[in-house]
Amino acid sequence: MNALPLGLFALAVLCVGFAALFLVARRLENYGVVDIAWSYAFGALAAFYALAATGWPWRRALVAAMAVLWSGRLGTHLLVRVSHHHPTEDARYAQLRRDWSANFASKMFGFFQLQAVSVVLLGAAFLLACRNPAPALHPLEWTGAILWLLALSGEAIADAQLAAFKRDAAHRGQVCAVGLWRYSRHPNYFFEWLIWVAYFVFALASPLGWIAVIGPAAILYLLLRVTGIPMTEEQSVRSKGDAYRRYQQTTSAFVPWFPRPPAP
Repeated sequence: MNALPLGLFALAVLCVGFAALFLVARRLENYGVVDIAWSYAFGALAAFYALAATGWPWRRALVAAMAVLWSGRLGTHLLVRVSHHHPTEDARYAQLRRDWSANFASKMFGFFQLQAVSVVLLGAAFLLACRNPAPALHPLEWTGAILWLLALSGEAIADAQLAAFKRDAAHRGQVCAVGLWRYSRHPNYFFEWLIWVAYFVFALASPLGWIAVIGPAAILYLLLRVTGIPMTEEQSVRSKGDAYRRYQQTTSAFVPWFPRPPAP
């Protein structure tokens, strides 16, 4: 099957799936479940492309494995977090309830459909790689796979360090500035973006692979300007006050780097 029919079929299935999820979220009164589904959807999409595309089988298997492992870890991490806080909703969705109060249901349905579209667009790297017929891995693919492994490990470590910090009751209300969080205020976001860079590098070895730049470019924009760092930091300042403001003064926002001395 050609790339366009594959992508359109995947989009149709995902749109139906996210429409059904919207009904579930509405019943639960917790729209944070969309983050879980969004994460898991990438693994399902890559597995579908690996089965339906006609590229070199070993490359298709590697692409599917990378996507399934990453999306499975991230989706499960989010599932645990959302389940732990339910019925309390993530602050981002609570804010959307306020911002969209006049037409909340219709706008949120559109938001869920947008998630389906984003999965297909961002998953272009998987489709392009799975259609590559070259019977051996290119150096760019080896580089992408190694970078993916390093980024996945970094993201998992950052998530584990933050979870361990929060489990200690003595840290309640404090700012996590240990481990990777000493060098970046959002190391999990940084490594998440690096995973998308890895997918892009991997896809570059395939025909039209440059199209996959949409992944790291879009994720970087979302993390830096939209739902990532801005909303997370706004919530952190509200909950931790001056302690978080001091953290902002000394610690890199995104790329891990050595802490700056505090202002006098």
